[in-house]
Amino acid sequence: MKKTLAILVTLTMVLLLLAACNGDSKDDGPQLVGISMPTQTSERWIMDGNALKDILVDKGFEVDLQFAGDVISTQQQQITDMLERGARVLVIAAVDGSRLSSVLEQAARDGVYIISYDRLLVDTEAVSYYATFDNVKVGELQAQSLIDGLNAKRGAPPWNIELFAGSPDDTNSFFFFSGAMNILQPYIDRGDIVIPSGLTDQNDVGTLRWDGDLAKARMEKELAEFYNDGKALHGVLSPYDGLSRGIITALKNFGFEPGTDNWPVVTGQDAESESIALIRSGEQFSTILKDTRDLAAVAANMVVAVLQGLELEINDTTTYHNNIKFVPSYLLVPYSVDASNYRQLVIESGYLSEDDIG
Repeated sequence: MKKTLAILVTLTMVLLLLAACNGDSKDDGPQLVGISMPTQTSERWIMDGNALKDILVDKGFEVDLQFAGDVISTQQQQITDMLERGARVLVIAAVDGSRLSSVLEQAARDGVYIISYDRLLVDTEAVSYYATFDNVKVGELQAQSLIDGLNAKRGAPPWNIELFAGSPDDTNSFFFFSGAMNILQPYIDRGDIVIPSGLTDQNDVGTLRWDGDLAKARMEKELAEFYNDGKALHGVLSPYDGLSRGIITALKNFGFEPGTDNWPVVTGQDAESESIALIRSGEQFSTILKDTRDLAAVAANMVVAVLQGLELEINDTTTYHNNIKFVPSYLLVPYSVDASNYRQLVIESGYLSEDDIG
């Protein structure tokens, strides 16, 4: 009896070990990486998501790429689904960087690495690393291009300008605006720049969800209220190409004519194909190129490093505080693009083709 019982115990242990070896395991097959992008309404996020996916697939990972349609609850659910599928790393460009804390903290407790992509995830310890551009520098470049355009096209100051900022729920908006004001505030203080609307606080000039229609409506309102007596509008600080196009439409509707001396200097960001066409035609003065291919490569290297235990390249540990901690970051260099250099920076670099611009 004792011998039979011992044999049964041994067989049971063998079967349990076999089940453990052959059962469902998150380590079987390619490791899953979840990529969560905020929207497909902006050309750049489509390019970001696809570029990152292509790199990771080439490196042998399984990738789940989702776009949240600018809806917070959709992004939360998509991330939850990725985790249930066994994602070991999440790369997230948030719709609202403050609204994902609970799901991310549980993921971190389960050993999932979380990489904040271009938009900083805030109010959570869970974020592991941050891949982005020098976003203060982005704002400084936008403002400097506005000054350069005003000097070139509108003569000596004083200049009348209006200020636009990005979405209040996007942490980058604050870095862009603070960078821009680093350049513009001295001009405002000495009277070289005048803001006829009086709107200079980011809370007053923010544009929810980076919505071009909201920018168009606000520009139309300000034109009717502050420029209806023939006052000149010399320039507009716009932090994103989609807003710039809405602003340009409002300017045209009000009677400003591109190519004439009264056409304002309008800035932008993201080097979207429609706006490169507007720069070429003289309707938009400038944009900022943030090469998504480079950012995707940095984020992909982070994924490989954390999953394979390799040394991870970081070049900033003191700039980006997410209200809980300084997040180890890699910052890339942005470039100012205008009619003088768009061909070299955007076309010859392969970022966009002539067919893309049309």
